[in-house]
Amino acid sequence: MLIKIDPEKPQEQFIKWVAEILRKGGVIACPTDTVYGIGCDMFNSEGLERIYRIKNIPRSKPLSFICADLRDLSQYAQVSNSGYKIMKRLLPGPYTFILRASRQVPRVMMTHQRTVGIRVPSNDICLALVKELGRPIVSTSAAVTANEVLSDPVEIDQKFGTLLNLVIDGGILVSDPSTIIDLTDDEHVEVLREGKGDISSLLAKR
Repeated sequence: MLIKIDPEKPQEQFIKWVAEILRKGGVIACPTDTVYGIGCDMFNSEGLERIYRIKNIPRSKPLSFICADLRDLSQYAQVSNSGYKIMKRLLPGPYTFILRASRQVPRVMMTHQRTVGIRVPSNDICLALVKELGRPIVSTSAAVTANEVLSDPVEIDQKFGTLLNLVIDGGILVSDPSTIIDLTDDEHVEVLREGKGDISSLLAKR
């Protein structure tokens, strides 16, 4: 099912409806500020299992998740003062931050080192969904292969529609992966992948 939601002013009734689908274990495709993501309620094991099957990836591979803002993020990760200052400058934006997980994060979402990947994207649709749901939303790229990420919601619906409860049409995106920044070591910030996010501000004094 394909539903169009205004990317600048998401319709409240649609956001409430989609959040209820997520609460019931639904899996959706939703735009972010980098790519379209396939997602579910982070605390719904049925939804998580479906995503692993849809993407055909091993259960040992943790998935990143989306939080509503920095305050929300701090519930699910250990954030140092210097790390907070960096994220405050960059978020919301096209970044994935690797952080130490808090006890609230399900084990399946963590690496063996108990780290997690967290996003606060600059996209009003997905942020509205997270706020309405009241819990983080898992997000993994709507990709056919590692080199073929779908950016048109109509194509996503054609490819994954029978496997998903809903595809949100928030417009065609210019797909570009997020920049991944490791903040697990307070003394050393490491850029693991350069993507859409500008890293020049990391050179500024923290």
